[in-house]
Amino acid sequence: MNLEKLVAVSKLPGVFKVVKNKNNGLIVQNLDNGKKRFVSSRNHQFTPLETISIYRNDDETTELKDVFATIKEKMTALPVITSASTSEEAKKYFEQILPSYDRDRVYVSDIKKIAKWFTFLNDKGLLEDTGDSGKSDSKEDVDVKKKETVEANEADQ
Repeated sequence: MNLEKLVAVSKLPGVFKVVKNKNNGLIVQNLDNGKKRFVSSRNHQFTPLETISIYRNDDETTELKDVFATIKEKMTALPVITSASTSEEAKKYFEQILPSYDRDRVYVSDIKKIAKWFTFLNDKGLLEDTGDSGKSDSKEDVDVKKKETVEANEADQ
């Protein structure tokens, strides 16, 4: 799940893909219709989705991509809420997704926004697992993978 190039733009609904960085703003692409537009940093704030984390009770945070992964795993048994859901439905839903979320700092509007983003990105196929966790492998991990590949190739011969 790669949220690297996706941003939320204040005053604009939805999620956008960053096309190009400019000195005074961003050129973003609307994921619905594919149209590109310039968005000024004077009038808007940009929040990359990969930097969003959810507060937990233990003074830690959970990254948005991990929350999305949990929602995706539980999607068949637990349908995603909609923006028309009540506050109580949203709270109960999110308790099942992230039981330790901080109820004082995570608002119902945040929960509904997360569900809305998830539904939108999932429908567009942008939440497919890319096979990596978004972090580069350490040198030891790379060495182990190379060794396993060499051993597997030798076994095949």
